[in-house]
Amino acid sequence: MLGVSRDGIDSHNQFIAKFNLPFALLSDPQVAVMKTYGAWGPRKNAQGETVEGPIRSTALIGPDGTIKKHWIPVADAAAHPAEVLEFLK
Repeated sequence: MLGVSRDGIDSHNQFIAKFNLPFALLSDPQVAVMKTYGAWGPRKNAQGETVEGPIRSTALIGPDGTIKKHWIPVADAAAHPAEVLEFLK
């Protein structure tokens, strides 16, 4: 499992330590990977305005490198892990 954001390595290391994450976070400052997976682009902010930025998503990538399932956007971050686990059953 990997996470990707445009934040730097130092920020990622602090975030991993703070939340005791069991996976690596990749730094994508030019958002190239995020754009490839549809995790960066137009979205609505809290005020309802359209802005360009990160779009919370999950891509399940199989051993052969193909996307088996793509959740975009992730509507409820708290409930999403259960949704992914259910799909994996």
